[in-house]
Amino acid sequence: MHRNTKMLVEGGLMVALATALSLIVLFKMPQGGSVTPASMVPLILFAFKWGVGPGILAGLAHGAIQAILPGAYVMHPVQFLLDYPVAFACLGLAGLFRQKSWGVYPGAVLAVFLRLVSHVVSGVVFFASYAPETQNVWVYSTIYNGTFLGAELAISLVVLVLVYAALPKKYLYPA
Repeated sequence: MHRNTKMLVEGGLMVALATALSLIVLFKMPQGGSVTPASMVPLILFAFKWGVGPGILAGLAHGAIQAILPGAYVMHPVQFLLDYPVAFACLGLAGLFRQKSWGVYPGAVLAVFLRLVSHVVSGVVFFASYAPETQNVWVYSTIYNGTFLGAELAISLVVLVLVYAALPKKYLYPA
């Protein structure tokens, strides 16, 4: 199979798997956001294998799908961009560490941290009214979004340790 065809097929499968896992909600936050059984892992592994560019495109596709699923909340075009395509495209940056055999772990942490930044900015700009009057809106948005993304990252890291150890190393490098 041609390399580009293989990448596109794997990308589509990983976006589909990430989407399917995102539909299994372990915990849902009151104003959006949820904890899933490692729905970011397929996108992180794809970015680690194929690199930043393809990883970002897969994240963009997944973010667009998330925006049209039940439960998505869009109140402004910029909020849509920050909470969906941009936030999930950040997962593609896990590919920055692909030259290191252990790079999937710091790649995952960086990717989820940048996703957090995107959600925090959206929260500050568009959801500040939810913050208590006595709390700084940046602190509120960081705590709110960090709650579900921290749990999601912890689950993802555990799954990555298990999956990465079990995967044949030939999977992790493009053929």
